[in-house]
Amino acid sequence: MLSRIPTFLPRIAVLVIVALCATAGLTLAAGSQVPTAPAVPAVDTTPAPPLVVPDVRNQAFVFAKGTLADAGFAWKVVGSVDGYAANVVVAQSPAGGTHVIDTGAPLITLTLRRNGAYTQVGEAENRSPYQGTLVQPSDLSGNPIGPAAPAVSKTAKAGRKNKPAKIAKKPAATPAPTATTPTTTPAMTTAATTTTAATATTPATATTAPETAVTPPAATPPATTPPAAKTAQTALPAGWPASRPAAFEVAGARKEPLDEMPLPLRAKALQTWLEAHPANSAATAKHWLYQNEWIVAGARMGWWHGAEALQTLIAVDRRAQALWGIGAKSAAAAQQALDEVRAKAKS
Repeated sequence: MLSRIPTFLPRIAVLVIVALCATAGLTLAAGSQVPTAPAVPAVDTTPAPPLVVPDVRNQAFVFAKGTLADAGFAWKVVGSVDGYAANVVVAQSPAGGTHVIDTGAPLITLTLRRNGAYTQVGEAENRSPYQGTLVQPSDLSGNPIGPAAPAVSKTAKAGRKNKPAKIAKKPAATPAPTATTPTTTPAMTTAATTTTAATATTPATATTAPETAVTPPAATPPATTPPAAKTAQTALPAGWPASRPAAFEVAGARKEPLDEMPLPLRAKALQTWLEAHPANSAATAKHWLYQNEWIVAGARMGWWHGAEALQTLIAVDRRAQALWGIGAKSAAAAQQALDEVRAKAKS
């Protein structure tokens, strides 16, 4: 038996080598991973809804700039009259009602007329605090018209170039199953087109497979989420009435915004603030003038309890004259506005 062992040694060595090679192959296969293709980001080609330029002509500048900011626009004052709160807008570009593409904060230019009833003191605000963007007119669907729109990003360009390839025709020997394209919803049409393209690119075989009905996914209408400003009711602070009937109507005047402090409370808040600032400065004078102009302009447009607010404002201005040495002219303007408001409320 021992004499026959040398004859088996080569066979045993071959078996050991074969086993080692098989083990090494399995180890290499287990350690290798099939690379996956990177996910291609989806490109949203749906155009954003266009913005509508509000008409702010004949409004006090303090109201006009607030209206533009709320609508998503930036603004810039042009001409010889600077952007003081009481000055009145006489022209704007683009005109009110123009549809423009939402480029971020489309820039609206304003031309003002000086309001001689107020002193032009402090620093004028001739430009919005944020940067304006290009004004690109559009049609009602948000498609650009007129001059060329800003350059499109590389990602968007790549998405536009990747159009679906044309469907290749199969040889006559093996007719392809006819795919019926549903026309009920956009989601169904997309599914049917994708199925047809995939079938067309499959190589023809000698044996025709039985036709399999392809059922497109159920049509689901796109979810419509209304803007948060329309769905969420903002709770008013304590003491603010939810309804503020106008004292009188002024044609084309801005309606009183319910999310702003009522005029009587604003005048009383200014009175409290003035007592806390007995020393005058450029900042305090600017704040005091801004509140004056807001209350007077709102009362002249018939806002709720404007006459009451003007009575308080007159007392505040007289107190400012005693503390700071200024305020007599503002008190006179508030008294004139009070006479106008009372006369319109009686008519």
